[in-house]
Amino acid sequence: MSHDLSPRFRDVSLRILDADGAPADPASVVVEQTRHAFGFGNIGFDFLGLLGGATSGPDGDREALAAADVALAEHLLEAWLAVFDTVTLPFYWRFFEPTPGHPDTARLQATARWFADRGVRVKGHPLVWHTLAPAWLLDRTDAEVEAAIRARIRRDASDFSGLVDQWDAINEVVILPDFTAEDNAVTRLARSRGRVEMVRMAFETAREADPSARLVLNDFDLSPRYERLIEECLAAGIRIDAIGLQTHMHQGFRGEDQLASILERFARFGLPLQLTETTLVSGDLMPPEIVDLNDHVVSEWPSTPEGEARQADELERHYRTALAHPAVESLTMWGITDAGAWLGAPVGLLRADGSEKPSYAMLRNLIRGEWWHAPRAIAPDADGLIRVRGFAGDYRATAAAGSATFSIAPDADAAAAALEVRLTR
Repeated sequence: MSHDLSPRFRDVSLRILDADGAPADPASVVVEQTRHAFGFGNIGFDFLGLLGGATSGPDGDREALAAADVALAEHLLEAWLAVFDTVTLPFYWRFFEPTPGHPDTARLQATARWFADRGVRVKGHPLVWHTLAPAWLLDRTDAEVEAAIRARIRRDASDFSGLVDQWDAINEVVILPDFTAEDNAVTRLARSRGRVEMVRMAFETAREADPSARLVLNDFDLSPRYERLIEECLAAGIRIDAIGLQTHMHQGFRGEDQLASILERFARFGLPLQLTETTLVSGDLMPPEIVDLNDHVVSEWPSTPEGEARQADELERHYRTALAHPAVESLTMWGITDAGAWLGAPVGLLRADGSEKPSYAMLRNLIRGEWWHAPRAIAPDADGLIRVRGFAGDYRATAAAGSATFSIAPDADAAAAALEVRLTR
């Protein structure tokens, strides 16, 4: 399958001005990229203990790693920052607020602020989800449950305004109100309110609390049922900023043709697509007859040399297929390391001891190599313009008179007038 990524790259012309607005000295200008417009993401669950302070939370194994072995956690964080620019942090309600009125806000704020201070986009996952709903909701009436959900959304969207750029506003709605794996008040509420009204509640409450945040509808069910839900929500006047598509592939790579077909089906809504949860194992595949991935329980699930080679090849094909579709705006890996990974599967880019798998090197070479504008001296042409071709994103230009930042938009027009960049000391 052909992967044409050329539309991701744009040509721009820069007119470099000094601090007074006069043409700068026509010497070489060093141009470097600082961040992609595309969201190259991974979860940051591993770092809550390191950056926010250790406590109980949604993934005890990961947090125990960060608290018990700071050196390893710092190594994982360094590896994370060397590749990714968009982090997903956990807001699973059962663990975020195990006791009513005592949310884990300070620790998540500290972690979110650490990433944001380094130019990383921060996403919260999720505001509403039937799974991992707090047990203390069970004794409340439906009206009280709805009031508690709305209060939770308002509080967290407000508390993290300016730190969390986007939220999975509600997660895995297609299975509502049919989810029966565990008794929970969110499923019960969905039975009386209906799917569309659950989505409306999540989106409209979050948007009122933080109008600047982007809100995503996220699901693992990529069947026509999800398409019908989106159709119903849009027809009901619910504003959705992006459609989230989970791509956990513990049972094997879906293949380029199937992925391209999925992307095309959901692109028909004219909304940005996010591949929100990507996993590919580097060991034995989960048996194909397993319907609910959570039902596959093994005592050990090791990474193998053969599996690691397969994972690297398939991840590259997955990324190239995703980026070849213009509707896709981000792709998030669901784990940097095998330690404490979901279902105990070897889905990380690093082994449990922190050593690199081939998939990590492959992604680093793509994201910070082939698709990255490294610092490069560019001499002006006869018109005094600096010609730059690069992956859409944020850039810095440095010359003798100073430096300045600029952006190449995904829809930049090479025929447009030159972009004026004013240097400052």
